[in-house]
Amino acid sequence: MARQPPIFTFNQSKEAIIAEVVQRACGAVGDPRLMLSEAAFLEVRRQQSSAVDDVIPLGEWRSIARSLARLSDADCVAHVRDIVDRYSRDVAGNFDPRVYRFASRTIAPLIGMLMSPMQTMRNLGGAFDLRALDGRVVVNGPIGRIRALADRGTLVFVPTHLSNLDSVVFGFALERVGLPPATYGAGKNLFTNPVLSFFMHNLGAYRVDRRLKHGIYKEVLKAYSCVVLERGYHSLFFPGGTRSRSGAVERKLKLGLAGTGVEAMGRTAARGDLRRVFFVPATINYLLTLEAETLVGDFLQEEGKHRYIIEDDESSRPGRIAAFMRKLLGLDAGCVVRFSQPLDCFGNQVDEEGTSYDSHGHTIDPLSYLTDGDGRVGHDPLRDAQYTRELGDSVVDAYQRDTVALATHLVAACAFERLRDSMGPSAKRRKGDASADIFALLRTQDDVVVSRAELAASVERLRDRARALEERGRIVLGARLARASGREILDEALRAFSGYHTTPVLEPRGSNLVLTDTRLIFYYQNRLASHGLAPDLVSDRAASATSRRSAAV
Repeated sequence: MARQPPIFTFNQSKEAIIAEVVQRACGAVGDPRLMLSEAAFLEVRRQQSSAVDDVIPLGEWRSIARSLARLSDADCVAHVRDIVDRYSRDVAGNFDPRVYRFASRTIAPLIGMLMSPMQTMRNLGGAFDLRALDGRVVVNGPIGRIRALADRGTLVFVPTHLSNLDSVVFGFALERVGLPPATYGAGKNLFTNPVLSFFMHNLGAYRVDRRLKHGIYKEVLKAYSCVVLERGYHSLFFPGGTRSRSGAVERKLKLGLAGTGVEAMGRTAARGDLRRVFFVPATINYLLTLEAETLVGDFLQEEGKHRYIIEDDESSRPGRIAAFMRKLLGLDAGCVVRFSQPLDCFGNQVDEEGTSYDSHGHTIDPLSYLTDGDGRVGHDPLRDAQYTRELGDSVVDAYQRDTVALATHLVAACAFERLRDSMGPSAKRRKGDASADIFALLRTQDDVVVSRAELAASVERLRDRARALEERGRIVLGARLARASGREILDEALRAFSGYHTTPVLEPRGSNLVLTDTRLIFYYQNRLASHGLAPDLVSDRAASATSRRSAAV
């Protein structure tokens, strides 16, 4: 009989977990008076412009701010402890095995139906079998190795982040390939939908309020993540911090919670009960992205560079979600989840036995990383922060290797090159210049028209270059693209683009295509930008000459 995943007993330990989080977070607070002052200042300023009720309301923060100078040291400590306790209870997740079993039987097949509905429609013609839907989201990678490591330590899944659908899709991917469910942090704004909130709350999600920037709350989140890892609960978080606004694969990670993996391992080692922690990078790759228009618009706006949460996007509008789902009813293989080779806390590769290997293939004792010059084993914040940075570099490398190039990415890359060509010699000279005015390029008011046949030929050449990168282990090519012609790849992308986005991405006009939504072309091509997959300018020179302004057609 298979061993029950640790998270199935989470609720029995929940109060003990909260108590430990409170104790640890309070212990991490340096000067209670200073921390209260910072928290009160930031929260009063934030809540004055917000009508949303908070765990600690505006009136209470104002009262703390007014009385802070008169409070004794003991009163400050008591206030901090009370605040930490309330935040810990708000953050703490929940897990109901009954809801998990229900979701496994019903929600996962429905997600599969949405991701590959054409196969579902064919199934409906005969005997309908829900199990036949489980293959709709493509999931691949070293699954056997990851399963083995789940029995030898604690897994931390760290996928890329494109959409608010990611948590649901990734949870489905775990269930489909027999990997254990994980606890994960989800933005508190996602808990406003009562149906989604019910499943998230009962399937291990813990609430993260990204609006809170003060140190007390950050200590609660770090302590919670560390405690659940020490207790053996597999975890999931998105180290990009938020959805990729540009559509590009993340290259700069927010490593605060990643650092709790090293800390958890150090603390268990210091207690003489070493629990290995393994990181599993993964890429989530969509043919279409639900929120692409809002995300790229936010990226391109100056204020978007400073915003962390988009409160109103396609994932919060029922009509847009319905339109996205209807669009997927005409597509197959809309999403690929690819797991990377697992890593230890220090960025080294590990095998199915949990043995770590350095870049030269030599075995490494993980305890050596956790031992100081005096032979003491445990958590050292400065040392472990460096380890976490090295882990982050390894995760970024894994994202690069395991990004899956899909039809919409290849076609957008070639279309974007045509857009640049249309801007004349000055734009061409700026192609390798990071200071090139991308905003001027995307604001062009004239239609750019390209030959459908020439664009297909360009796509096929770019696919061949991607295949050469794949042979060197630097990217993964979508399964159907390897043998497809450029015209077939173009047709697949056009089917995906048409009818969902509010303006067409590429609009047919006779034997040509109009590059209609330059922002979305930019967004989808960004998925391959860090791989250097722009079309070959020498082989494409003749093809680029066919690009014309609509006035010339």
